[in-house]
Amino acid sequence: MPLLLGSLLLFGCASDEVDYEKMTAEQLYNQAHDYLDETRYKKAAETFEKVELEYPYSRWATDAKIMGAYAYYKNENYDDAVMALDRFIRFHPGNPNIAYAYYLKAMCYYDQISDVNREQGETRQALEAFRQLEARFPDSEYAADARQKMILARDNLAGKEMEIGRYYLNRKNYLSALNRFSAVVNHYRQTGYIEEALYRQTEIYTILGLHGEAAAAYQVLAYNYPKGAWTAKAGKIVKDGK
Repeated sequence: MPLLLGSLLLFGCASDEVDYEKMTAEQLYNQAHDYLDETRYKKAAETFEKVELEYPYSRWATDAKIMGAYAYYKNENYDDAVMALDRFIRFHPGNPNIAYAYYLKAMCYYDQISDVNREQGETRQALEAFRQLEARFPDSEYAADARQKMILARDNLAGKEMEIGRYYLNRKNYLSALNRFSAVVNHYRQTGYIEEALYRQTEIYTILGLHGEAAAAYQVLAYNYPKGAWTAKAGKIVKDGK
């Protein structure tokens, strides 16, 4: 959460029976923050938006934009949060909380990542958003966490490619399967699926009678994982296929 609390003056417990018409920008902002503290995230987001709409030139309006996005995020209204963050990023590129805005946008996608058995659109969006954060703010307090989450995102994407590749392989659609396994080898080398992907390349090349390509895939596998179980299996395939 962004560090925007130092200037707050709290005005007591929030209530639904609030006369917003008589509130100053500061009071309205603090009212929204009271809702946030009470975990009434939808109400908080709506009230932060009131600060923007009714006092657009106040010193509170800019902070209200990112706090409203945070409230939407906490309420799992990810689309609304992303839209709010995109506006903040576009209009306030020099704001002290700009790195946090990029991080929170990435988290909106990251928190929607599903297991590899489902579509991975949010995973790709999360990965791209974390990449932007790392590229623009490599020394920010959020960069290290972004890098760790990028590892998980890549692993998910690789896992999805492997799942589809195995599906095609089981149905003897060898070229389609090969394309999926090759995508892992070419784009997701630092994931936990690389050994099996190299083995599958070796296997399919052998089935297709492309023994030179099979030997090349096996050599890469054996060089990087000389004692691996997948390497041992691939060695037998190459030997028997010749």
